[in-house]
Amino acid sequence: MPMKRPFPERLRSGENVFGTLIVSPSPMWPRALEGSGLDFVFIDTEHIALDRAQVSWMCQTYARMGLAPIVRIPSPDPFEATKMLDGGAAGIVAPYVETAEQAQALRGAVKLRPIKGRRLEDRLAGTPFEPELEEYVRGRSAQALILNIESVPAMEALDEILAVPDLDAVLIGPHDLSCSLGLPEQYTHPRFREAVRTIFRKARGAGIGAGIHFWGDLELEADFVRDGANMLIHSADISLFQKHLRLELDALQRALGAKPADESGSERITI
Repeated sequence: MPMKRPFPERLRSGENVFGTLIVSPSPMWPRALEGSGLDFVFIDTEHIALDRAQVSWMCQTYARMGLAPIVRIPSPDPFEATKMLDGGAAGIVAPYVETAEQAQALRGAVKLRPIKGRRLEDRLAGTPFEPELEEYVRGRSAQALILNIESVPAMEALDEILAVPDLDAVLIGPHDLSCSLGLPEQYTHPRFREAVRTIFRKARGAGIGAGIHFWGDLELEADFVRDGANMLIHSADISLFQKHLRLELDALQRALGAKPADESGSERITI
């Protein structure tokens, strides 16, 4: 199944796109997502133990289903970005970006491939390519560049980061951002909510997408979209499985007059 218009274009246009975190590389999982209504899958190599071959298989498989595979790399390292793009990623999420310099380096890796070395440094500094080379590079830059904004220093540098050309979206990491604000996991705290709104407002004002990964509170997720997010990563495969399994087992135990399961294992993602 072919994908819709290019994912970067969908992000920048403000179209709402919905995804979920896929932890499992099981070959049974893609079929389970058919007809789910998802626009993309989020594959996380920062926190999940996935090797390069597994990620490439996941990217190739989900892309053929019409789901854009968006891969978070382990660190804001341009070389990690190029590896995932070579494996078939439709977009890169770079974690914990805090400076415009980091954003520029990632721009070079994602949007100016395959140029490297001194020529890339010169291009990032403002020296144009020859027209034929510029056209060639632009024709190969259909993948999305998404930056995680998840700290107070990133917020303080946000205007400079957003001034870097060719960004497609920023993505809030709510756990890390709440901790950086001194409000660990206090996602309804007024200061956290205001920080989120500020990031969304600035990103959308710069003409790029704004996203967040969230779980456990559908109304709060909807509020984030109302506040300006257009890229929503809802929960994760393992958490949705755990939640549904617990609900059904509780219902079965109640029907049999047994004590329901302990709910201490409630949905909890901190990535």
